[in-house]
Amino acid sequence: MNTKLIMTLSAVTLAVIGIGLTFFPGEILQYLGIASSTPLLIILQLLGALYFGFAMLNWMAKGALIGGIYNKPVAVANAAHFLIGGLALVKALINNSGSPFLLWILGGIYLVFAVSFGIIFNTHPANNQTV
Repeated sequence: MNTKLIMTLSAVTLAVIGIGLTFFPGEILQYLGIASSTPLLIILQLLGALYFGFAMLNWMAKGALIGGIYNKPVAVANAAHFLIGGLALVKALINNSGSPFLLWILGGIYLVFAVSFGIIFNTHPANNQTV
């Protein structure tokens, strides 16, 4: 598996989400049909900072050897984030038939990354890739 490609794609995805949450929390709440409040806006901006920080981690680690015992914290953190986030998104979307189509796409992207990082975590990099 090409970990450099997966890390780059995940970094870009997380950066886009992070920038969106940081600079457009009110617009995102309006798109989702949620009433805006100052505490909620601050929470979304902090969440955006977390996403952007995670994006920078993935961007900086994209050229490193990842998989098996190599960079295990990076692989585990990504696998956990995308699996838990993907399952939460899919569960929420299944229970709410009126969800925006963009959230369905995001849920699919999350699950693809979850599977990818699960494979990376369980595969020794020397067996099947070059960095």
